[in-house]
Amino acid sequence: MPSIQFKGKTFVQNHHLAVPYHQLIPKKDKSLTESVSLHDNLVIQGDNLLALKALLPTYAGKIKCIYIDPPYNTGNEGWAYNDNVNSPLIKEWLKDKTPVDKEDLTRHDKWLCMMLPRLKLLRELLADDGVILVSIDDIEQARLKLLMDEVFQEHNFISTLVWKSRQNKDNRSLTGVSNDHEYVLAYARDIYVSKLFIGDERKVEQYSNPDNDPRGDWVSGNMVGILPESQRPNCHYELVNPDTGVNYGKPKLGWRYDKNTMSRLINEERILWPKEPTGRPRRKVFLSEMKDSTTGFSSVVGKDIYTRHGSADIDEIFGERKFDFPKPVAFVKSLLQQVTNEDSIVLDSFSGTGTTAQAVLELNKDDGGNRKFVLVEMEDYTDEITAERVRRVIKGIPKSKNENLKQGLGGTFSYFKLGDPIETEGILDGSKLPSYLELARYVYYTATGEEFNESKLNEGTGFIGSSKHHDVYMIYKPDIEYLKQTALTLNKARELRKKAGSRPLLVFAPTKYVESGELDELKIDFCQLPFEIYKVGK
Repeated sequence: MPSIQFKGKTFVQNHHLAVPYHQLIPKKDKSLTESVSLHDNLVIQGDNLLALKALLPTYAGKIKCIYIDPPYNTGNEGWAYNDNVNSPLIKEWLKDKTPVDKEDLTRHDKWLCMMLPRLKLLRELLADDGVILVSIDDIEQARLKLLMDEVFQEHNFISTLVWKSRQNKDNRSLTGVSNDHEYVLAYARDIYVSKLFIGDERKVEQYSNPDNDPRGDWVSGNMVGILPESQRPNCHYELVNPDTGVNYGKPKLGWRYDKNTMSRLINEERILWPKEPTGRPRRKVFLSEMKDSTTGFSSVVGKDIYTRHGSADIDEIFGERKFDFPKPVAFVKSLLQQVTNEDSIVLDSFSGTGTTAQAVLELNKDDGGNRKFVLVEMEDYTDEITAERVRRVIKGIPKSKNENLKQGLGGTFSYFKLGDPIETEGILDGSKLPSYLELARYVYYTATGEEFNESKLNEGTGFIGSSKHHDVYMIYKPDIEYLKQTALTLNKARELRKKAGSRPLLVFAPTKYVESGELDELKIDFCQLPFEIYKVGK
C-alpha cells in the first residue's frame, strides 16, 4: 500500500506512545451537573493530544462516532505546532512554535506531524463498529486521505463525502473557479462489522393502487436490460403480450429478466402492457416487496446547508458573532444521525464553538436518545464560548425562534481541565502526586487494558476495579510521608484475600514486606508503584 512521507514523520510515528497520561481535574463551578463525572457529557480544556491520551482509561474502544474539524492549514488560521516530541532535530525545526502561515515552506509537513499522533489515539478510542468523520478542504485533502489510509487501513475507507458549503459563487477567485465545496473523509474502525451508515428514508409517496390490486400499492418499474447480447444472451428476446399478440420487440440492451422469469411475471399479472407496440412494457413493483425502509446515503451531503448557517447558529445563541466559520449544527447533525444510535458516544477533539455538542443534544431531543458527547478544546475560550454554548442550549435561549432551543434541550455536562502528567519523577519526589482517583485510573487501565469505572472504586478498602483476570487494589495516598512508610504486609495481604473471595488479586503499593512465595499462596500479584505498572500488562 502506498504511504505518505513527510519531514518529521520518523519522529512522530510513535509519539502517541510516549505522551504521558495526565490528570483530568474536575471543575464543578464550570459544569452543569450535580455530580461531576467522566461518564457524563464532557467538555475538556487542554491540548487535545494530551487529553485524548488521558481519555483512554475510560473511553478506549467506546466511541461510536468521532467527528473532527481540524485546521484546514490555509495559512491564515494562526495554529502552531507545539507537541513536545523528544527529538533534538524536530525540536530545532519547530523551536519557535510560531503560527503556521502561507510563507512557511514546511507547513504541510508540520500539519501532518500534528495530525498523525492524534489520529492514532483517535483510532484507539474508536469502537469496533465506530466511524470517524474528518472535515477538510482541498488544501490538505489528498495528504489526509493517504495519512488516514495508513492509520485506519485503506480497506476501512468508506467514502469521501462532498458538502456544497458555499451558497453563492466567489467572484474574487484568481483562477475563475469558485471553490464551493468541502469534504468529509469517512473511515470505519472495522468496515466488516456492520452497516455503518443508516441511509436515507425511502420515499413511498409515489406508490399507489389505481387498479385496486389486492397486493396493495405499487409503482411501475423499468424492465429494459443493462448489458449487450454478447454478455447476456439469455435476456435478449422478443417480448409478446400473450393476450393481444402485440410484439414489443427486443431492446438494444435486452430485457432485465430471462424468459423463465418474464413468464412468471406475466402469469402473476405484474406486467404493464402499453397500448402501442412502440411502447416499453414495465412491471409492477409492490410496496410490500421492499426489503429495506432506507436507501443508500448519498456521498453529496448537507443539501441546502451552508457555512453561513453556522454563523447564524452562533448569532442566535450569543447575539453576536463569536467565531469565524463554525460548522452549522444541521450539517453535523445530519452526519451523526447516520452513524449513531440512541446510546452512542460522540467525540470531537477539535471542538471549537461546541457545534457537535448541540447536534448531539438536538438528536436526543428528536428521538428521546441518550447519546453523550465528549468535547476537547485547548483555546482560552473553552469556558467562555465552547462550554457557554452548551450551557445556553441546555437551559434555553429565550429569544430563539426555534421552540426547542427556546425551551432548552435539557441534559448535563461535566467540565474538566487537563492537569499535571502522571510521571515517575513527580511521584518519587512528591512534587506532583496525583489524586487517588487519577492514579487508580492510570494504573488500572495500563495494567489491564480495560475500561476504568470510577463508580466501582472504594478508596477506603483500596479496591479500584475487577478486570477479566484480577480484582485490583491500590494502597496509596497523595502524601509523600505516607508513601515512605506504607507497604503491603503479610497481615494486609491476608486481610485483602479474606475480603476479596477466591479471585486472583493484583495489588499496587509503594513496596512490600512479604515474601513472593507467600503472595503466590494467597493468589496475589504485587506491583510496586510506580515502577512495575507495565509488568502485568505485558
